[in-house]
Amino acid sequence: LKVDRDKNPLHDEALYDFKNYPKELYEEPGKVVPNRNAFRKWGAWINAYTAKKYNRPLFIAMSADLAESTRIDGFARPFGDFPGYGWYDKEKNPDGVLLPQEITEFVNSGICAGIETVNVAKDPYKEFVGFYSTSSTYGSFAYLKYGMMRLFSQLAQDCPLKVGKVIWVAGHSGPETADDSRTHFGIFAPYVGKLFPRGQVINLHPWEYNEVPVVLGRALKEDAPIIVLHLTRPGIPIPDREKLGIPSHFEAAHGAYILRDYKKDLPEMGTVIVQGTSSTLGVVKILPKLDELGLNVKIVAAISYELFMKEPKDYRNKVLPLSHWRDSMVITSEALRNMSDWLFSKVSEEYSMSSDWDNRWRTGGTVDDVLEEAHLTPDYILERIKKFALEKDKRLKKLSEM
Repeated sequence: LKVDRDKNPLHDEALYDFKNYPKELYEEPGKVVPNRNAFRKWGAWINAYTAKKYNRPLFIAMSADLAESTRIDGFARPFGDFPGYGWYDKEKNPDGVLLPQEITEFVNSGICAGIETVNVAKDPYKEFVGFYSTSSTYGSFAYLKYGMMRLFSQLAQDCPLKVGKVIWVAGHSGPETADDSRTHFGIFAPYVGKLFPRGQVINLHPWEYNEVPVVLGRALKEDAPIIVLHLTRPGIPIPDREKLGIPSHFEAAHGAYILRDYKKDLPEMGTVIVQGTSSTLGVVKILPKLDELGLNVKIVAAISYELFMKEPKDYRNKVLPLSHWRDSMVITSEALRNMSDWLFSKVSEEYSMSSDWDNRWRTGGTVDDVLEEAHLTPDYILERIKKFALEKDKRLKKLSEM
């Protein structure tokens, strides 16, 4: 692989312009597809794009034995008429971009960090010219990558030379992965993606396929050297947002957006902040029921706290003004503590929903079995939102006494 020091693809706005990405990167409503598939398609496109325009890939990828299941193999795959760079082989394919790594998560993380410190720019104090990297594992094993990412973050903070970016993929996150094994679902472990100074990492939690390219394009343009992409395994239907009356998937770029606003002619009964694939899908499924029962709650999709905090104050106050945040609960498919950025108070915590609702590890079984055990089925979600809404006066009284 060769790099032209005079042509830096990172200055190309097309990489970040998610609204004008090729239509193949997005799926039509109704199709059942996992959000991880969008990562594969986006990876194939971005390396194909830079190959055609700059005669080089942008990303080098690696993932032990999970390259296909986490869809990180997309960076090596064909896109359109571009054949793809393929797997790296020092004899047969030295231009390959997918490294055939063993199950060595710490090493893979270190290789990524090393790649991002190789800057061949003519003036490395002003810009980064080199390769970006990405590595994936199960969300449950995310901690195995943390050590080298922590050191890379420290280097990026203090080194006067510009460094690149790593996309750290916490794949197969959430309770949905327990149909693989109870040891393999990421409920607590993905929290390590937050163990950095604010502004030095961006966590992304797209809940459905079409949000993935959007948040990647937005995050890639920011200054943070580490992007943690949380993806899930099961396929879910692409929502018909227009029919459901919810905003476009492009709104995910803001980090948070209003899925359902208050009805203006009814008393406001509280705000529900939701994050995760199964949890958000469950909320979307009960939207008609909320109307039937007269539960006038506002619902906010929490995609990325870091991206949300980069939004102008006017936008943040529209989506989650302090008065609404104060009167809120959260629903997450991960552990409740992972939502610490979104939880307003201990009262909010009392009404919130998470996979660790009973402070126990979940066992195993099918996706449906585990969601039942995690109390994250649509029925459980509806009952908790109902309790939250009907006890507004009680909640606010308790909050005022704290």
